[in-house]
Amino acid sequence: MRIDEQALRAGDATPRCPVSGLGAEFNPFIDPYLADPYPFWERARAAEPVFFSPELNYWVVTRHEDIKNVFADPKTFSAANAQTPIQPIAPEAIEYLKVGGLKTRPVISNSDPPDHTRVRKFIWQAFTPKRVADLEPAVRRIVNGFIDRIEGERRVDLVKAMFYDLPVHVLFLFLGMREDEIPKVKTWAHNRLMLTWGRLTPEQQMAEARGMLAFWKYTEAYVHSLLSNPPDNYVGDLLRVHLNDNGDLSLNEIDNVVFGLLIAGHETTTSMSGNAVRTLLSRRAHWDDLCARPEVIPDAVEELVRFDTSVVAWRRKTTKAVQISGVDIPQGADLLLALCSGNRDDRHFEQPNELNFARDNVRSHLSFGFGIHYCLGAPLARLELKVILEELTRRLPGLRLAPDQTWEFSPNTSFRGPMQLWVEW
Repeated sequence: MRIDEQALRAGDATPRCPVSGLGAEFNPFIDPYLADPYPFWERARAAEPVFFSPELNYWVVTRHEDIKNVFADPKTFSAANAQTPIQPIAPEAIEYLKVGGLKTRPVISNSDPPDHTRVRKFIWQAFTPKRVADLEPAVRRIVNGFIDRIEGERRVDLVKAMFYDLPVHVLFLFLGMREDEIPKVKTWAHNRLMLTWGRLTPEQQMAEARGMLAFWKYTEAYVHSLLSNPPDNYVGDLLRVHLNDNGDLSLNEIDNVVFGLLIAGHETTTSMSGNAVRTLLSRRAHWDDLCARPEVIPDAVEELVRFDTSVVAWRRKTTKAVQISGVDIPQGADLLLALCSGNRDDRHFEQPNELNFARDNVRSHLSFGFGIHYCLGAPLARLELKVILEELTRRLPGLRLAPDQTWEFSPNTSFRGPMQLWVEW
C-alpha cells in the first residue's frame, strides 16, 4: 500500500509575511473575483506584480515574463506542490484514503527531473501528433451528435447539454474506455478537483475523499485489466513500455498517468469551451466573423484560450531564496502563478483586453504552461475547440446568449469556466 501523504497536505513551509493591500484583498473563492478576475490582475501587475496572500499562504506572481521565467527554471522552482491541496486535508480523510488503498505518487505535473524526464519521455511518445490528428473525424462525429440532440430545442444550457460531457467522450475514445461510465467519472473528477483546489469543511472533505478513492480504484482496475493484452491505444502504448521490463515505467506510474488524464483531459476542456463561446457571443462581431470566415478558427482558438483561459493559475515551490520583480522570496515558499493575468499583460500583448484573431504573438500565451511541464494534452484540447467552433458556427450561426442570465463559477484557485451557459437560436 502506498500513498503520497505529502501531496494530500497543504504546504505550510512559507512563514506568514507582512501583508500588502492587494494581498489582504485577494480571495479567489468569492465574488467579485470569481465573476471577473481580470480587473484585479490589471491592478496587481501595475502596483504589486508579486505579493503575499495570507488567504492562501502563497506568494502570487502576476506578470507574463516572471511566470515564464519560473516555468523555465525547474531547478529553482519545483513542481512538487502542483497537486498539493490548497488547504490541509483533515486527518480522518487522509487515513480513509490511506487505508482504502490510494497509491498516488508524483509522475508528471507535480514531478521534477530526473523522474519527470524519464516518465514524460514515454508519455510523449504515446501522445503522438498522428494519434491526435487521427481522432479528428471521430471528434467531429461526437460534436455533431451533441448538436443533433439540441438543434430542435431553440434554447439550452450549452454547458449541461454539450460541453460537460463532450470532452470526456473524446477522452474515453482516446483511452479506449466505455462511454456508459462517463457520468461517474465526471462526478469523481469533480470530487478530486474540489479536494485539491477548493476550500472545504472536514465533512465535505470526507465526502470528496470517498469519491476520489472510488475514482482511483476504477482507474487502477481499468489499467490492470489491459495488462495481459494491451490494446492499440494510448494506455496500451504505455503498458507495452512497462512490459518490456526495462524498469522504464512502472505499473503504478501508468495508473497515476491515467488518473491524472481523467481529470485534466476533460474538466479543463469543458471550461475552455464554455469560456470561448461565452466570449464570442458577448462580442457578436467576432462570432459573425467566424461564421463568415471559418478558415480563421484555428487562429481564433489560440486567441480565445489566451483571452479567457480555463486554467487561471498553477503552482511552484522555491528550492532556494530568490527574487522576483524585486521581491525577496524565501526558500520553501509556495508560489501561485496567475496564468490568466500573464495572458493579459500589456507588457507582452498589445491591447490585451481586446479580442484579436490576427495577434502575431498569440501562441506565447501561458494557458498550457511553458517549459518541461508544457501540457501534453494541448494538441487534443486545441483540436476539440477547433471542431466545436467549426460545427457550431456552421450549423447554428444564429446562436446568441439568452438574456438576463447570471454567471456562476466553481470556487477554487485554479480552474474557471461558466457553470451554465444559456443560449438561444
